Amino acid sequence: MVTVANPGLERRLKGEDVGEVLFDNFTRGRYATDASSYQMMPLGVVVPKTQAQAEKAMAVARAEGVTVTPRGGGTSQCGQTVNHSVVIDCSKYLNKIVSLDAANKRCVVQPGIVLDELNRQLKPHGLWFPVDISTASRATLGGMTGNNSCGTRSLRYGVTRDNVMAIDAVLPNGKPAHFGPVSADLSELPADSPLRPIAKSLLALGAREADEINERFPKIQRRVGGYNIDEFVPKNEKHNLAHILIGSEGTLAFTTQVELRLWPVLGKRLLGICHFGSFYEAMNSAQHLVKLKPIAVELIDKTMLDLAWAIPLFQPTLKQFIREEPEAVLLVEFDDGVEENVRKMKQLVEMMGDLGYNWDGIGAKWGGVIEIADPALQTAIADVRASGLNIMMSMKDERKPVSFIEDCAVPLEHLADYTDRLNQVFEKYGTKGTFYAHAS
Repeated sequence: MVTVANPGLERRLKGEDVGEVLFDNFTRGRYATDASSYQMMPLGVVVPKTQAQAEKAMAVARAEGVTVTPRGGGTSQCGQTVNHSVVIDCSKYLNKIVSLDAANKRCVVQPGIVLDELNRQLKPHGLWFPVDISTASRATLGGMTGNNSCGTRSLRYGVTRDNVMAIDAVLPNGKPAHFGPVSADLSELPADSPLRPIAKSLLALGAREADEINERFPKIQRRVGGYNIDEFVPKNEKHNLAHILIGSEGTLAFTTQVELRLWPVLGKRLLGICHFGSFYEAMNSAQHLVKLKPIAVELIDKTMLDLAWAIPLFQPTLKQFIREEPEAVLLVEFDDGVEENVRKMKQLVEMMGDLGYNWDGIGAKWGGVIEIADPALQTAIADVRASGLNIMMSMKDERKPVSFIEDCAVPLEHLADYTDRLNQVFEKYGTKGTFYAHAS
C-alpha cells in the first residue's frame, strides 16, 4: 500500500495559500509518470493559481528541506518531469500570454501555456513561435525552454535557445532574477543583483575552459543536451544569461516568465516526398538534400508506414503521398516563395537522380520524388509524421515498442553509419528498432 511520504509537509502546504495541494495516492500515481518509460512517486503535487502561490510553495519546500520539480504537459520521453519531490504543475493556471509586442515580434508568456494555444492566439497577428515540436498540442513553453526543444523546422528557425530572449525565474534561495543579455563587464546588472556572482562565475568558467569547450562541444545545430556553457566563452557580442537555463531541465531555477522571439507565419510551401529502397541510403542522402536549404527534412521509416497503413485514419493520406513500398521516406519542405519553391523542387528531383535513385531502379537505388503542393494534404502528411509515437504504440502484440533514445544528434555525414550500427545492436539482441526523426 502506498502511504503519504511526508504528512507534515502536506499539512504545512495546506496551511499556506499555495493553490491546490494534492497528496492523495491517485494524484501522486498520475504524476509519477510522463511520456517516458520512467516512474518515480512524488511526495505530492501543488497546482498554484498565481506565481505568488508557486513561490510560497517553493518556500515551504525549502524550509522542509525537500526539492521541487516544475512540470508542464509531461511530454518528456526521458523522465525529466518525474522525481521524488514536490511537483509544481504550471499547466492548469499559469498559462497566459503576459504581453505581446506584435510590431517587434516579441511576447512574454507564463511557463504553462501550451504551444498550440500560444500559436492560435498569435495567428491573427500573422505571427507564430516556430519551434514546432510534434507534441505541440500539449507541450508547454516552460517545458520546451527547460528541454531546449528543437522542432521540425529548426533548419530555418533554430532551436528554442535561438528564440528565447530572456527568462524571469526564481532561484533556489527564493530570490527572483531576470536572465537576459549582458555585456562581458556585467554593467547592466545592479551591484546587488543576485545574478551578478552567478554571471561572473559563468563568464570565468567560459574563459577558463574556452579551448576545451571549442574542442569538445559538438559542432551541430541541434545540440540540446546539457548546460549551454558554450554561450559564455569570451566574445564581443553580449552573453544571454537565459541560455544557462535553457536545456537545464529545471535544475537551476524555477521559470516564471519567458520572453520569446516570434516570426511571420509560414507562406505557401512545396513538399517533396523522397522515396528510398533502402533505409541506409535515405540516411546517407540527408547530408546532400539539406544543401538545397529546405526548412525541414523529416524521416518516416517502413515500420511506421506499415503501422500507419493499418490505421483507417491515415490511409486516405498515405494513398496520396506514398508510392509502392519504400523502406523510408524523407519529407523535404521548401518555403521561399512560389517561384523559388518550384526551382528548388526541380533541383531536388535532379539531385535524387544524380544520387542514383529512380523509379525503375532496383533495391537500394529504387526511389524518386512525389511533389505535394496542396496545403491541406501537406498538413495531413505533417500530422502523420507528428503522430509517430502514437502510431508506434498502435502495435497490438508483445512487440509494442518502448521509446528510449530521444534527441540524439550526430553530424549528417555520420547519420547513415550511426543508424546502421544501432540497427546492428538491435539485431544482435534479436529485436529491431524504428526511427522517426528530424533528418537534417
